Amino acid sequence: MIRMMEEKDVPEVLAIYNDIILTSKAVYRYDIQTLAEKVKWFKEQQAAKNPLLVFEDNGMVAGFATYSQFRPYPGYQYTMEHSVYVHKEHYQKGIATKLMHKLIAIAEEQGVKTLIAGIDGENIASMRAHEKLGFEYAGTIKQAGYKFDEWLDLVFYQLMLKGPKL
Repeated sequence: MIRMMEEKDVPEVLAIYNDIILTSKAVYRYDIQTLAEKVKWFKEQQAAKNPLLVFEDNGMVAGFATYSQFRPYPGYQYTMEHSVYVHKEHYQKGIATKLMHKLIAIAEEQGVKTLIAGIDGENIASMRAHEKLGFEYAGTIKQAGYKFDEWLDLVFYQLMLKGPKL
Protein backbone atom coordinates (compact mmCIF):
# COMPACT_ATOMS: atom_id res chain seq x y z
CA MET A 1 0.00 0.00 0.00
CA ILE A 2 1.32 3.44 -0.93
CA ARG A 3 0.44 6.27 1.42
CA MET A 4 1.79 9.62 2.55
CA MET A 5 4.64 9.41 5.02
CA GLU A 6 3.87 10.34 8.61
CA GLU A 7 6.36 11.43 11.26
CA LYS A 8 5.96 8.03 12.96
CA ASP A 9 7.47 6.45 9.81
CA VAL A 10 10.71 8.43 10.03
CA PRO A 11 12.66 5.83 12.09
CA GLU A 12 11.92 3.11 9.50
CA VAL A 13 12.72 5.48 6.63
CA LEU A 14 15.96 6.37 8.41
CA ALA A 15 16.91 2.69 8.76
CA ILE A 16 16.42 2.15 5.01
CA TYR A 17 18.38 5.29 4.13
CA ASN A 18 21.26 4.56 6.52
CA ASP A 19 21.61 1.03 5.16
CA ILE A 20 21.84 2.50 1.64
CA ILE A 21 24.54 4.93 2.83
CA LEU A 22 26.60 2.14 4.40
CA THR A 23 26.23 -0.51 1.71
CA SER A 24 25.74 1.13 -1.68
CA LYS A 25 26.83 3.88 -4.04
CA ALA A 26 23.28 5.18 -4.45
CA VAL A 27 24.05 8.02 -2.03
CA TYR A 28 27.46 9.71 -2.12
CA ARG A 29 27.41 10.25 1.61
CA TYR A 30 29.78 8.62 4.11
CA ASP A 31 28.13 9.06 7.50
CA ILE A 32 24.71 7.84 8.52
CA GLN A 33 22.02 10.33 9.41
CA THR A 34 20.72 10.77 12.91
CA LEU A 35 17.04 10.57 13.76
CA ALA A 36 17.05 14.32 14.50
CA GLU A 37 18.46 15.04 11.01
CA LYS A 38 15.84 12.84 9.35
CA VAL A 39 12.99 14.40 11.33
CA LYS A 40 14.26 17.84 10.27
CA TRP A 41 14.37 16.64 6.63
CA PHE A 42 10.81 15.30 6.96
CA LYS A 43 9.51 18.61 8.30
CA GLU A 44 11.35 20.60 5.62
CA GLN A 45 9.92 18.39 2.88
CA GLN A 46 6.43 18.81 4.31
CA ALA A 47 6.83 22.59 4.56
CA ALA A 48 7.95 22.72 0.92
CA LYS A 49 4.87 20.66 -0.03
CA ASN A 50 7.07 17.97 -1.54
CA PRO A 51 5.47 14.53 -1.71
CA LEU A 52 6.64 12.03 0.88
CA LEU A 53 5.47 8.53 0.00
CA VAL A 54 5.94 5.22 1.77
CA PHE A 55 5.16 1.73 0.58
CA GLU A 56 3.78 -0.20 3.51
CA ASP A 57 3.91 -4.00 3.53
CA ASN A 58 2.41 -5.86 6.49
CA GLY A 59 2.71 -2.78 8.71
CA MET A 60 6.37 -2.20 7.79
CA VAL A 61 7.80 0.60 5.64
CA ALA A 62 9.28 -1.34 2.72
CA GLY A 63 10.29 1.72 0.70
CA PHE A 64 9.93 5.46 0.32
CA ALA A 65 10.05 8.12 -2.36
CA THR A 66 10.08 11.89 -2.60
CA TYR A 67 11.25 14.75 -4.73
CA SER A 68 12.45 18.27 -4.15
CA GLN A 69 13.52 21.22 -6.23
CA PHE A 70 16.62 20.44 -8.32
CA ARG A 71 18.43 23.62 -7.29
CA PRO A 72 17.37 26.39 -4.86
CA TYR A 73 16.79 29.14 -7.45
CA PRO A 74 13.43 30.39 -8.75
CA GLY A 75 14.20 29.38 -12.34
CA TYR A 76 14.27 25.73 -11.22
CA GLN A 77 10.88 25.78 -9.51
CA TYR A 78 9.41 23.32 -12.03
CA THR A 79 12.39 20.94 -12.06
CA MET A 80 12.44 18.30 -9.35
CA GLU A 81 14.99 15.64 -8.47
CA HIS A 82 13.52 12.48 -7.01
CA SER A 83 14.73 9.81 -4.63
CA VAL A 84 13.34 6.32 -4.20
CA TYR A 85 14.74 3.70 -1.82
CA VAL A 86 13.59 0.20 -0.92
CA HIS A 87 14.40 -1.89 2.14
CA LYS A 88 16.89 -4.62 1.22
CA GLU A 89 14.46 -7.36 2.28
CA HIS A 90 11.95 -6.08 -0.30
CA TYR A 91 14.10 -5.84 -3.44
CA GLN A 92 12.73 -7.27 -6.69
CA LYS A 93 9.08 -6.85 -5.68
CA GLY A 94 8.32 -3.89 -7.94
CA ILE A 95 8.04 -1.50 -5.00
CA ALA A 96 10.29 1.17 -6.49
CA THR A 97 8.32 1.13 -9.75
CA LYS A 98 5.01 1.44 -7.91
CA LEU A 99 6.35 4.35 -5.85
CA MET A 100 7.67 6.00 -9.02
CA HIS A 101 4.30 5.72 -10.81
CA LYS A 102 2.64 7.47 -7.87
CA LEU A 103 5.41 10.09 -7.65
CA ILE A 104 5.10 10.85 -11.37
CA ALA A 105 1.32 11.23 -11.03
CA ILE A 106 1.82 13.70 -8.17
CA ALA A 107 4.43 15.60 -10.20
CA GLU A 108 1.91 15.92 -13.04
CA GLU A 109 -0.74 17.22 -10.60
CA GLN A 110 1.72 19.73 -9.11
CA GLY A 111 2.76 21.11 -12.50
CA VAL A 112 6.31 19.78 -12.51
CA LYS A 113 7.92 20.17 -15.95
CA THR A 114 11.01 17.98 -15.51
CA LEU A 115 11.66 15.12 -13.12
CA ILE A 116 15.38 14.37 -12.71
CA ALA A 117 17.10 11.16 -11.61
CA GLY A 118 20.73 11.22 -10.50
CA ILE A 119 22.00 7.62 -10.72
CA ASP A 120 25.39 6.13 -9.91
CA GLY A 121 27.08 5.21 -13.19
CA GLU A 122 27.35 1.54 -12.25
CA ASN A 123 23.67 1.15 -11.39
CA ILE A 124 22.50 -0.24 -14.72
CA ALA A 125 19.34 -1.71 -13.16
CA SER A 126 18.19 1.73 -12.01
CA MET A 127 18.93 3.23 -15.42
CA ARG A 128 16.87 0.53 -17.16
CA ALA A 129 14.04 0.94 -14.65
CA HIS A 130 13.96 4.67 -15.34
CA GLU A 131 13.96 4.09 -19.09
CA LYS A 132 10.93 1.80 -18.69
CA LEU A 133 9.18 4.69 -16.92
CA GLY A 134 9.88 6.99 -19.87
CA PHE A 135 12.98 8.75 -18.55
CA GLU A 136 15.64 9.66 -21.11
CA TYR A 137 19.40 9.82 -20.67
CA ALA A 138 20.45 13.46 -20.14
CA GLY A 139 24.20 13.21 -19.50
CA THR A 140 27.02 12.01 -17.27
CA ILE A 141 29.26 13.91 -14.91
CA LYS A 142 32.41 11.81 -14.81
CA GLN A 143 34.08 11.27 -11.45
CA ALA A 144 31.49 13.46 -9.73
CA GLY A 145 31.70 11.53 -6.48
CA TYR A 146 34.16 9.57 -4.37
CA LYS A 147 33.08 6.69 -2.16
CA PHE A 148 34.44 3.27 -1.17
CA ASP A 149 37.91 4.35 -2.38
CA GLU A 150 36.86 4.96 -5.98
CA TRP A 151 35.72 7.78 -8.25
CA LEU A 152 32.08 7.54 -9.27
CA ASP A 153 30.26 8.80 -12.34
CA LEU A 154 26.86 10.42 -11.87
CA VAL A 155 24.39 9.75 -14.66
CA PHE A 156 21.34 11.95 -15.15
CA TYR A 157 18.00 10.88 -16.59
CA GLN A 158 14.99 13.12 -17.03
CA LEU A 159 11.28 12.74 -17.60
CA MET A 160 9.55 15.58 -19.39
CA LEU A 161 6.04 16.30 -18.10
CA LYS A 162 3.34 18.78 -19.12
CA GLY A 163 4.46 21.37 -16.63
CA PRO A 164 2.52 24.21 -15.05
CA LYS A 165 -0.40 26.07 -16.49
CA LEU A 166 1.22 29.47 -16.88
